[in-house]
Amino acid sequence: MKKTLVIGASLNEYRYSNMAIRSLVNHNINVIAIGLRKGIVAGVNIELGEPDFQDIDTVTLYLNSQRQEQYYDYIISLLPNRIIFNPGAENFEFVKILEKQNIQFENTCTLVLLSTGQY
Repeated sequence: MKKTLVIGASLNEYRYSNMAIRSLVNHNINVIAIGLRKGIVAGVNIELGEPDFQDIDTVTLYLNSQRQEQYYDYIISLLPNRIIFNPGAENFEFVKILEKQNIQFENTCTLVLLSTGQY
């Protein structure tokens, strides 16, 4: 089953990454998450570091461009079909790298895609 990886996951229910996890779960999308603190959101374990995840379809980013740098190689190693740069996560440097790797990307909002049936 295809999975979505949320990077920048937060335990704070008012953060967009937290809302995205809950919305993905409500839309019956298999979701996994990485954050700065371990915890559980809507039954999803938030992991630390760079876990060995498999079968990632989409990576949705909730980190600013500077904080993304440490994840470039990791994200590419997951061989995702697409990366979603949520508002505030836009990153032209990473986009250039993704283009060379033939990985699709979108500058859009995961929550909007889900709410409009475009996910």
